[in-house]
Amino acid sequence: MPEFVMKLSCAAFLFVCALNVASYAREREPQPGKIMLERMCGRCHAVGATGRSPHVDAPPFRKFSDETLYDNFAQRLHDGLFTGHRDMPTFKFSWDDAADAVNYLKSIQEQRKSR
Repeated sequence: MPEFVMKLSCAAFLFVCALNVASYAREREPQPGKIMLERMCGRCHAVGATGRSPHVDAPPFRKFSDETLYDNFAQRLHDGLFTGHRDMPTFKFSWDDAADAVNYLKSIQEQRKSR
């Protein structure tokens, strides 16, 4: 094998390894949405991909329906999320915080069983 091809192959291999390491590190970083939701909502809701909600009436965030997350939820967070539940305060998010929250929530949703 010519020396040039060998060097090019080694460089390509190292490049692919570097991309994998960077991707792994990004996946392991805490997501800004998770940190914010833990701080704001974790007192009542299960914020992570597992666990029970501390408040019996608060649904775990991983069980939100697709309609909740895809039908203007970021807009609702930005405008001021209000529910009829007396224990839940009204929250108003910036656009960036609303996007971070929705992106995190989408990432932890339980897979629905197809029927």
